[in-house]
Amino acid sequence: MPDVSQTAPIALLVDVQSGQTLLSQNADRRFIPASITKVMSAYVAFELLAAGKLSLDQEFAMSNEAAESWYRTGSTMFLEPGEPVPVDLLLKGICAVSANDGSIVLAEGAAGSVEAWVAMMNATAQKLGMRSSHFATPNGWPDDGQTFTTARDLEKLAKAMITSHPEYYATYFGQEGLRHNGFAQANHDPISGIIDGADGIKTGYTNQAGHGFLGSAARDGSRLIMVLGGIDTEQRRATIAREFVEWGFAGFERRRMYSTGDQVATARVQNADQSSIPLISEQPINVVMPTDYTGDVTLNVIYEGPLKTPIAQGEKVAELEILVDGLPPARVPLTAGETINRAGTLQRIFNAFQSWIS
Repeated sequence: MPDVSQTAPIALLVDVQSGQTLLSQNADRRFIPASITKVMSAYVAFELLAAGKLSLDQEFAMSNEAAESWYRTGSTMFLEPGEPVPVDLLLKGICAVSANDGSIVLAEGAAGSVEAWVAMMNATAQKLGMRSSHFATPNGWPDDGQTFTTARDLEKLAKAMITSHPEYYATYFGQEGLRHNGFAQANHDPISGIIDGADGIKTGYTNQAGHGFLGSAARDGSRLIMVLGGIDTEQRRATIAREFVEWGFAGFERRRMYSTGDQVATARVQNADQSSIPLISEQPINVVMPTDYTGDVTLNVIYEGPLKTPIAQGEKVAELEILVDGLPPARVPLTAGETINRAGTLQRIFNAFQSWIS
């Protein structure tokens, strides 16, 4: 196991398919994400694109008011005031070269104001269950600690982005860099193009926050998400990130338990014309265990039952708990395998009678 106790004040490594935490240090401690904030801006944009409320060829321009604060301020994609720029290019600037100016132009153009965009960021965070996060800027610029998050919350954000918007994720994250207005810049991502299977996500740095990284890599059908925070140097961040990923793949074996669409179990149903409903895996489920592991693996189906109708097919109604000695418990959602409507009066009377005599 990598020794991050002294070198990475905040560290988290999670296997996406199983939800298992492979390593955790201060994963629930709040910290300043700096430019990792831009991942939330990108996710909000992906959500708008998927909903048809934003298009990649839509063009926005830097206003004179925005230029007063953000013209070539910090990380930049060298936008000029009044220059029409398509959303596609703004996202490339935000995701590849951490463009502060691009983040502001996208926020103002898509939401009407930075304040409205930030409100969308925070609403999205709550929807994703990021209970210990708050955003006050679209780009993570220092704001006296108003923007904060945790490693656990960032892992939720990364997982949602990768699983809900895989095409946008692959298009905009993990790219080598960007050339715009005569300026060529490289991506500072310490693992993409270096570590096999690495494809993002975003670095962050301020004097107050130190060096942080939200990263991901996929190999042989498995994906890891890592979060690092509070590291003292850029080089140390790169070294730890690379070691982290390699250990996450090489130090564990993965056993496929269920494929997408497999029936995992059944759950009892109340007031329906049938007594149970199949529970389906909505994704491949692997159990991750240390290499040469000889301990126990326990799988438990957890739900509040009997389930109440109506239930729609595909609705999340239960969880599969995975227990491996030495690792924290993990849970994977299970969905209803079919639609079940509420039973009629006669059926409910019959069900009650059956329950009584049994």
